Formats: sequence, structure tokens, C-alpha cells
Amino acid sequence: MENRSIAMNRAEASVLSTNKVIRNTYILLSLTLAFSAVTAGASMAFGLPHPGLIITLVGYFGLLFLTTKLRNSAGGVVSIFALTGFMGYTLGPIISLYLSLPNGHAIVMQAMGGTAAIFLGLSAYALTTRKDFSFMGGFLMVGILVAFLAGLGAVFFSMPGLSLAVSAMFVLLMAGLILYQTSQIIHGGETNYIMATVTLYVSIYNLFTSLLHLLGVMDSD
Repeated sequence: MENRSIAMNRAEASVLSTNKVIRNTYILLSLTLAFSAVTAGASMAFGLPHPGLIITLVGYFGLLFLTTKLRNSAGGVVSIFALTGFMGYTLGPIISLYLSLPNGHAIVMQAMGGTAAIFLGLSAYALTTRKDFSFMGGFLMVGILVAFLAGLGAVFFSMPGLSLAVSAMFVLLMAGLILYQTSQIIHGGETNYIMATVTLYVSIYNLFTSLLHLLGVMDSD
């Protein structure tokens, strides 16, 4: 009887801990997305140029490393806002470029709507069904690495067809990453809400930019 009581207390504590991680993750994700939108808007308003591929990669991976290192302290919250603010700044010139197209406003709105629909739909599915998508971890890691390297190749060798294929790959991979990360939170595979937020933010960012690229190509002549 005592063992059963201990087991029930542990199960209840586990559920409460999971719910806390979920709550903190989505609160922090909402705040970082809002901050990223502000920095993107400021970048657009002041007409700031895109920092370029090299600076973007150095800034992203540098701030990602810092966030990972500080993930168990208050500094982790500061660093994740620095990361998402920086990514918002890099997004501003990209959105401005698409807005300059004849049907640019519709393209941007469709990309935003598609990103929101995919994220909310997949998150709701993972949260309600509570299915375990941990089996996708290895596939996603390899897939993202391959897509990242292919994307770099498309940029350096000016291969529009490959770039388009990479964007399509990223849409599928980021959808899978949303399912995987949400499942990890639910089943206790990820207990740090800062790192969970980073993964979901990066998924949303890449999903949005990939949809922008695909919709822009489909809409153009």
C-alpha cells in the first residue's frame, strides 16, 4: 500500500512537472516571437540591410551556443531573447524583399497563415493524442544536416532548383521537428523550457522562411 502511494505521488509530481514545462515553454515562445516581430519590424522601418549569410550563421550559432550554456540560469532567458531578436532582425530585410513584389503582401500573409496553421495544428495533435514521436529524432537530425549543407551548396553555387528543393525539405523537416519536440516535452524527454523554446522557435522561423520562398516562386513568372 505504501509503495502504491509512493508511485502515485511520483506520477503526480511527474505530471505537474511536465505541465510546468509546457506552460513555461509556450509563454516564453509567445514572448520571443513577439520580440522577434518587433525587431523585424524595426529592421524594416529603418531599412536595415541583411547582415549576410556568414554573419547570420555566426550570430545564430554563437547565440545558440550561449543559450545552451546558460540554459539552467537566468542568463539563459536573456540569451534566448538576444538570439530571437537577432533572428528577427535578419528576417526584416527578407520580408521587405517579398513585400516589394507585385503580390508581396499576399505572399507574406499566406506564409504567416500557413506557418501558424501548421504549428498550431501539429502542436494540438501532439498534445491531445500524446503520441510518442521520439523515434523521429535520428531521422530529423540527419535530414536537417543534409538540408542545411544542400542549402549552403545552393547559395554558393547559385542553384535555384536545389534551393527550392531545400525549402520544400525544410517545410517537412520543421513539421516533423514540431511534433518531435512537443512529444519530448510531454513525455519528459525535454525538461528545460528554454531549450524547448529554442527548438520550437527555430522550427517556426525556418517554416516561415521556407514557405515564403516556395510561395514566392509559385507566384512569380
